[in-house]
This record gives sequence, C-alpha cells and structure tokens, in this order.
Amino acid sequence: MKKSKQTQMNPNWVQLQQKLNLNGPKVSRNFNDSDDDTPNSILGKRKERIDDDDDDGSDDCEINPLAPVNDDASLTDVVAMDCEMVGVGQGNKSALARVTLVNKWGNVIYDEFVRPMERVVDFRTKISGIRPRDLRKAKDFSTAQKKVAELIHGRILVGHALSNDLKALLLSHPKKDIRDTSEYPPFLRSSGRVALRHLASEHLGAKIQTGEHCPIDDARAAMMLYQKNRKEWEKSTKGNFRSKQKQKKRKKIKDAE
Repeated sequence: MKKSKQTQMNPNWVQLQQKLNLNGPKVSRNFNDSDDDTPNSILGKRKERIDDDDDDGSDDCEINPLAPVNDDASLTDVVAMDCEMVGVGQGNKSALARVTLVNKWGNVIYDEFVRPMERVVDFRTKISGIRPRDLRKAKDFSTAQKKVAELIHGRILVGHALSNDLKALLLSHPKKDIRDTSEYPPFLRSSGRVALRHLASEHLGAKIQTGEHCPIDDARAAMMLYQKNRKEWEKSTKGNFRSKQKQKKRKKIKDAE
C-alpha cells in the first residue's frame, strides 16, 4: 500500500512512529463525524472553518514540531483531549465551547464546537479563540458529551489539567486510566505545576498558546509528552496502583480484626 506523503517530518514524531511500529497497513477513518465533508484533511471540517477567514492561507493551528507524520485518524487505545471554555452566568463560570481529541499519532479523531446550555456572556476570544459565529451551528452539549464519553471509554486519556476538561463535559474517567501532564512528577517543579506551553517548549521544542489557544496543538503536545515518556510513566503508574491496592488490602484486614 502506498505510504502517505510525509511533509515537514519532525524528529519527535518520527521517533515515536518507529517506537509504535507503524509499518502495518493504515486503518480507515471510522471515527470522523458522518457530516465531515473534508475527509482528506487530518483536521476535519473545523480546520476548514478556521481557514475560511484566513486570506493568506496560513494556519495558526499547525506547529511543525507537533505535525503528525502520518494521516491515520483511527481510534487508538490512547487518546488526548483538550477543551476550550467560554464564560457564562456572571462571566466567571466556565462552560464548554470546543472539544478536541487526537489519537496516539496526533491525528484528530473528534473536533467540535459545542453550544453551551447557558447564555454566553464572555467568549474569552483572546484565549479560547471562540467567536459568536463558531457557536451558531455548534453541536448541542448532550450530543458532544455522549460522543466524547464513547471515544474515551476504556482508553487511556491524556491531557493537561484534565479535571477541568472532564468537569466541563460533566464526565468522569477512571483515575488509573488518566495521564495528566500537569501532575506527572518529572514535569513538576518546586513551585508546583508547569504550564503546558512551557512543557511543550522545554521538552518538544514547540511554541503553543502564543495567542489564541488551539486545542489541536494542545492535545498533540500533551500526547507527544506522554509518548516520549510512556515507558517510565506507565511503569510508575502501575507501581503506584499496586501500592494503593496493597494499602487497601491491609486496611481491610486491619478493620476486620
């Protein structure tokens, strides 16, 4: 089978591709929305909507160090998620306005604008990148919530400060299946958690969140951070899980005595 054309192949994704043994046949894209009329774009129809207003053809969402080296948009056992919020209520309450998921290669498997259940009073455009026009034909909250729940079920979920994203989606996920780059000990500093943009710059050589946030970039950055540290991360996660299980077992025995 003819391999996908690889342009701007960065060493980060090439190294990950080799580790993930991507020599087999490509999997068809079975998880894009049925109304996606741009199957040849790895970013789907939302990419097209962003580009509609860009006369010079530039794409603020693409950062070379994070560009996938293939176009396989199949659902994998590990997915990364990032959400963008807008202000509702008095403006200080956050509500979901866009949710993006990428697979282990960084290809988009879901990217939708979401219509909040409450009236938006602050689009927070300078950070969220959300504009009124984006929400006019957006998915209703329950539809997006149901789809995301389906996609992440039984899979390892990667992201940065995932508790905020899951809260906005009114979803939960097993703690043992969460890989949060804001909580991974090797990424922490004495002062506490480190922003995703700093982690991306330090560990990936990628510049993100320099203006309006792009959830595609953010999800890709989180996924690449996980993949580059996957072996040690999984080892420590399993060790912590076994330790907690032993503690629970000892507690049960003690309570029974």
